[in-house]
Amino acid sequence: MRCPFCNSDNTAVKDSRPAEDNSAVRRRRGCDTCGARFTTFERVQLREIIVIKRDGKRSMFEREKLARSVSIALRKRPVTPEHIDQLVSAIVRQLESSGELEMASADIGEMVMESLRSVDPVGYVRYASVYRDFGDPSDFAQFIEQSALDDN
Repeated sequence: MRCPFCNSDNTAVKDSRPAEDNSAVRRRRGCDTCGARFTTFERVQLREIIVIKRDGKRSMFEREKLARSVSIALRKRPVTPEHIDQLVSAIVRQLESSGELEMASADIGEMVMESLRSVDPVGYVRYASVYRDFGDPSDFAQFIEQSALDDN
């Protein structure tokens, strides 16, 4: 593993332990060149998933991109980073176990919204506002009204 500080390949694992409900391994590493310490995570990847964007372009699924968007939606909300990581891991497992090699970004977005809905209502609305491209305050009101109807 290359050191993120000095780019040296001379690093060593100092400590390993399970993380994310045993779905990943957390490794503390040290760089023998600059002395810096950093953490890496090792996860099982069942299959490569291709995301089909709205414009028809295809790209590789990136867990980090999903984690970033969920974290932004839940910023300053009472949801721990560990809970966010578990949420992202659950979505990734759901994608990988679907058996599909290609997934529409719209389907992934719906999975994320459904997961966020049960975790934090404000994060759910925040994510939906970007995902569904709200352009007007009335879009928020309509979405919240429709969500309330769906709950009943």
